[in-house]
Amino acid sequence: MFGPLRHRLVAAAVLAVIGCSKATPPAPVISLGPAADTLDSSLSEVTEAAWLGGDRWAVLSPVDEAAAIADLGTNRTRKLGGRGAEEIRNPSTLFRSGDSIYVGDWGLRRTTLWTLEGRATGAFPVSEVLRGVLPRARDTSGRFYYEISPRPGPNGLGNRDSAVVVRTMPGNAAVDTLARLAPADMAEVVGDAGARFEQRVFSGSDRWGILPDGSVWVARVYENRVDWRGTDGKWQRGDPLPDRVLEVTRYDRELFLRKFPKELRNTAEQLPFAAVKPPFEWGFTGAGGEVWLEKSRAPIDSARQYHVVDRGGHLRREIHLPGPGRIVAVGDGAVLVNEPTRDGVHLMRFTIPPDAAAP
Repeated sequence: MFGPLRHRLVAAAVLAVIGCSKATPPAPVISLGPAADTLDSSLSEVTEAAWLGGDRWAVLSPVDEAAAIADLGTNRTRKLGGRGAEEIRNPSTLFRSGDSIYVGDWGLRRTTLWTLEGRATGAFPVSEVLRGVLPRARDTSGRFYYEISPRPGPNGLGNRDSAVVVRTMPGNAAVDTLARLAPADMAEVVGDAGARFEQRVFSGSDRWGILPDGSVWVARVYENRVDWRGTDGKWQRGDPLPDRVLEVTRYDRELFLRKFPKELRNTAEQLPFAAVKPPFEWGFTGAGGEVWLEKSRAPIDSARQYHVVDRGGHLRREIHLPGPGRIVAVGDGAVLVNEPTRDGVHLMRFTIPPDAAAP
């Protein structure tokens, strides 16, 4: 029941002993700001983004059922396909590979391709071999990468199994399994409809990504490190990262419940909560091939923290972003920040100081 929590506490104690016996130089801390460019968008949210070069970024907003190109140089946002586009219905994934933007649509059960200028160039359907899962990435060899979750079953018991990262070539039935992710932290919930298993709120999960050459990284949430799988198939274990253990407070729970309509809050209150927050909440690949991990934060924190990890699994720098915004993509020397407002999304480009470049 308390396995992941006990694992983190033991790991923290071991790291404390190691830190006392062998001092490791801390990574440089870089604070971003002020914003170099800003753009007020009518989009309700931005969950994913990809740098297209210069001041242009592809952004995804599932709530608005839209993918768009945001140009902070001209201060304009243009939806892919325009208004009422037939090419997009329920977009849920977005990534860039080479000179194309890929938008996965669970409603149309396909992935559409777009040029970096926003012109549709084709589409391909989901694979039934992969249970209709949409791809998350593509390498320069043309292989697509997917995260396959376990089958939950009627009461969610199957969710205690591990998800896997796989890759395959289009039109090829052969599937290569690359990584097995940590199982979700589940708890049994008993309600009027009987017992079911739900993931604990704030429990966290492994994150992963790829580089154009097919190298794969996996950020391990329980071990708090980044492991790398090289093109030769060999794994390299990363260094343990600094971990600020944060308790899930009553105020954290209240903030979570406020996201639900009043008629659903009684149901949400029955969800199980983790005792502590994970060491990181999200992860993505930077333009230089490094991994960016968004660290968990306390409600009173005035800035978000990011760990930047290199291909050796070593922490190279710590980035602080002031304010309520969060980084959604990293370009060459800049990051794109999404800050929600009452009228939409405030997109901002922050320049990364040259002396903060990873060696």
